[in-house]
Amino acid sequence: MSIWDELTGQSEAIAVFRAAAERQAPKAESLSRSTLDSASMTHAWLITGPPGSGRSNLAYAFATALLSPGTPEGDEATRRQVDARSHPDLGVLSTERVIISIDEVRALVTSSQFSPSVGRYRVMVIEDADRMTERTSNVLLKALEEPPPRTVWILCAPSEADLIPTVRSRVRSVRLRVPAIADVAELISRRDGVDLALASRAAREAQSHIGMAHRLATNEQARARRERTLAVALDIRTVSDAVIAASALLETAADDAKAITEEKDAQERESALRSLGVEPGGTIPPALRSQLKSLEEDQKRRATRSLRDGLDRIMVDLLSLFRDILLTQLGAGIESINVEIMDRIRAAANSSTPAQTLATLDAIATARRRIDANVAPALALEAMLITARRVAA
Repeated sequence: MSIWDELTGQSEAIAVFRAAAERQAPKAESLSRSTLDSASMTHAWLITGPPGSGRSNLAYAFATALLSPGTPEGDEATRRQVDARSHPDLGVLSTERVIISIDEVRALVTSSQFSPSVGRYRVMVIEDADRMTERTSNVLLKALEEPPPRTVWILCAPSEADLIPTVRSRVRSVRLRVPAIADVAELISRRDGVDLALASRAAREAQSHIGMAHRLATNEQARARRERTLAVALDIRTVSDAVIAASALLETAADDAKAITEEKDAQERESALRSLGVEPGGTIPPALRSQLKSLEEDQKRRATRSLRDGLDRIMVDLLSLFRDILLTQLGAGIESINVEIMDRIRAAANSSTPAQTLATLDAIATARRRIDANVAPALALEAMLITARRVAA
């Protein structure tokens, strides 16, 4: 099976990367977008696209193709090494924290200077490159300006605008589109062994976000949390209800974040203790405590990011809800996202006006920006949900 078979809805981008993987040497000269051959290989790439479109999946598929000996389809041994992030010619920078630190980028840039040890290229992948500050981006810029002849950089970000202009000018951008719901459902059903009807519902409710569709299709608790989120929003009648709902949604986001990180934290701690030679349940020698403290600090930063991501998922779900209410009010005849609760959506549509619903949609967008700017989540949610009050029909 080809490495490209696990991707969905991105045939144009796959064609570009597959053709590029067949080329033998990356070009490090200045890029001209008007004259660049669509199948040419270059030393730096930027994969952009909306969340859940498969940016990192495509990045690692391309990395596998570049690292595989003699075939752009990827060989099985290389694929396993890339999946495990253990290939000797692969460098990866991914973070579950709020930002990527300058020290992390410096370490990756240093690693990029080494020659390939077993393959044609040395491939450096930066997931969520938009989490780099300007100062950190300038460290990467030097590596992009003077790359070794066999090093290829692959950056991932939601859009070109999320990177500083000097970095954008030194990469070739490939834009991904939102995959069709049917394509995502087919992928989830085939890959995860999920019933197609459940996969289709998950893909629709996730709005084609592949990662969230997988989670909704395979995790009953995730589905229950989403249903609870929508029910809480639809039950708001007074300011007091809005305040209580904000607390409930914050608790839901915290539970969601805990479910995602708790098991991973325990596995990391167990692995760290094992590597340090400490028996399960044994006393940790004082000389080793600083290493575990560093791990715990990283896990706290990840928990902060996971909570933010959980809040953002809640607001995306609320956007889908009030989008459906607005379409119902306008009689647009466009397919709803939340088909299973259409009776409640019609009741909410009858108890408010399109102008009120638009104000709520604007408030949700404002709350997302406020939380991203470190406003206290409870305050941002309360201000948002006050606009969601509906008079019972």
